[in-house]
Amino acid sequence: MTGGTRVQVIPNGPVLIAGPVRIEMPGGDVVESDRFMVAVCTCRRSKNYPLCDTSHRRCRRTQSTSASTERTA
Repeated sequence: MTGGTRVQVIPNGPVLIAGPVRIEMPGGDVVESDRFMVAVCTCRRSKNYPLCDTSHRRCRRTQSTSASTERTA
């Protein structure tokens, strides 16, 4: 396939889309980014939703820390 938009799903992370992109939200708002690669949030924890701000990293680290604590207790 040539000329298509490149989309990459990152496990436990964002969806990467080759930009520029225009995202139409359910409420009618439009978010645009002219970056060459755009990370779209899938965890809904981003303060810049629908764009990813890497909040998923902090949540994943906290969960793995508490999980390892639970196993040793």
